[in-house]
Amino acid sequence: MTTDLTTQLLGEFLGTMILVLLGNGVVAGVSLRKSKAEGAGWIAITLGWGIAVTLGVYATAFMGPGHLNPAVTLAMAMVGKIAWASVLPYMVAQVAGGIVGAFLVWVQYMPHWKETQDSAAILGSFSTGPAIRSYFNNFISELIGTFVLVYSLLAFTKGNFTDGLTPVVVGILIVGIGLSLGGSTGYAINPARDLGPRIAHAILPIANKGGSDWAYSWVPIVGPFAGAMVAAWLFMAVA
Repeated sequence: MTTDLTTQLLGEFLGTMILVLLGNGVVAGVSLRKSKAEGAGWIAITLGWGIAVTLGVYATAFMGPGHLNPAVTLAMAMVGKIAWASVLPYMVAQVAGGIVGAFLVWVQYMPHWKETQDSAAILGSFSTGPAIRSYFNNFISELIGTFVLVYSLLAFTKGNFTDGLTPVVVGILIVGIGLSLGGSTGYAINPARDLGPRIAHAILPIANKGGSDWAYSWVPIVGPFAGAMVAAWLFMAVA
């Protein structure tokens, strides 16, 4: 079904909002003090993020392409699947959705911020950060993870999945990337997923929060865009 640009932008906004609400929600549940999910661990986080992506796409794909990720949008434009004129509006809608999704996580866990003294855990409930800070290596980690994501998504466009099954496969892909590659940086692999919540962290009156680590913020933006471009170039070379 063809939809107008306004509807597509609303879909990208709402889909990214749901993605961040559920994805950052599982991180907050695992990380914040006195949550019933406290300490559930990395497997819970990666499964939660896989489900978050699947449901974000299912909930809004009838409105548009369901990218929910500026890196994916860039790659789709590079391979000619969307118009270049749509790229910047999509990205703005995605980042805005990330901000609102993070705001809802803040509301959802309102009493738990006061109970959590660890400012790093609070920031981690919004945006990503490295396990070992090494900007070059962190950048490469985000590039590789996003390359796997975007190349796989482009390859899926050549497949013959049963109607409606693709979002489930994408969710499995997210879980796989998280389990295998996510331990180094927290696998943003999505500039909107990181930038939107980081902006929310900076502006919201969150109890016990520290800085928003803007010195690191370029890594989960530039790394995913670089990985997406490499994936698009390879796909065009082999497809």
